[in-house]
Amino acid sequence: MTAFERFVRPALFRVGGGDAEKAHEFTLGRLSRLGERSRAVLRARYATDAPVEVFGVRFPNAVGLAAGMDKNGVALRAWPALGFGFVEVGTVTAKAQPGNDQPRLFRLRDSEAIINRMGFNNAGAAALAARLKALGPPRSSNLGVPLGVSLGKSKVTPLEEAVEDYLASYELLHPFADYIAVNVSSPNTPGLRTLQDKSAIGNLLGSLVGRVPVLVKIAPDLTEPAIAELLDVCLSHGAAGVIATNTTLARDGLAATDQPRAAETGGLSGAPLTEKARKVVHFVHTETGGRLPIIGVGGVMCADDARRLLDAGASLVQLYSGFIYHGPALVRSVARAAAAIR
Repeated sequence: MTAFERFVRPALFRVGGGDAEKAHEFTLGRLSRLGERSRAVLRARYATDAPVEVFGVRFPNAVGLAAGMDKNGVALRAWPALGFGFVEVGTVTAKAQPGNDQPRLFRLRDSEAIINRMGFNNAGAAALAARLKALGPPRSSNLGVPLGVSLGKSKVTPLEEAVEDYLASYELLHPFADYIAVNVSSPNTPGLRTLQDKSAIGNLLGSLVGRVPVLVKIAPDLTEPAIAELLDVCLSHGAAGVIATNTTLARDGLAATDQPRAAETGGLSGAPLTEKARKVVHFVHTETGGRLPIIGVGGVMCADDARRLLDAGASLVQLYSGFIYHGPALVRSVARAAAAIR
């Protein structure tokens, strides 16, 4: 058991009387205030230098921070110090929005899982653009690692106006991004997943592809024929890759002690998603013949989980729930495991 698991995690899980969202905001606040000396100490302990190039972008190592952890980019300088080889901020929407009613974030500790129905709570694309501009030079030249920006649809925007909504965010944020992630797979914005349909995603990619690599984040709950159709559109419209996967609406694999929480609506992440994410990554890789690079995400709770995603066809991996439960030592072990199999 690491020091994080023994001391830090129990303390964080007690913040706000055990309220997961309060602990999340507390952690972001502390990380945002880390000075250069503290970041240097963390960097010496956790950073892994194992460069890899994917869709024309050079990554210091293959493990990234998934979207959702730092929606508004408030702690950007901390993540590379904790060992991440790239950072994905967001999901951000064109219009600032509060998200769904609280409580909306729940830990399922015995299952090492999380249920969230956050609803794209964020300060909006313009606010994120201003924060990124204030950091200095754009893209990875400032952070030292590539920066991805995840875009979603504003809740108040009708589905028929989704392209314009995504495009408004894209225009503000693409100058600061090494890649753009198009999130059409969150279960927490009504109707959003219908944008994974062939015509909808085609229209969306037709408007966004061109200036920086654009990746599509897909749901793990799609059927294989639906994924295959989406992949055809991605290939024909010049998408740079796929992020597989988002959270799931399924509740398989939960510990008996966590069953009362299973009734909470929202997307499930963490250990119960491990095998499902690996299967989707394998299908995407096989279906495309390796033509679409894949960022594998979902249930990476140990180095072996990452190895299996990479063996299934992923080029990069991302962490979210695994980081919540296991801390920065997991980042280091995953980065080293990825380096060892390349």
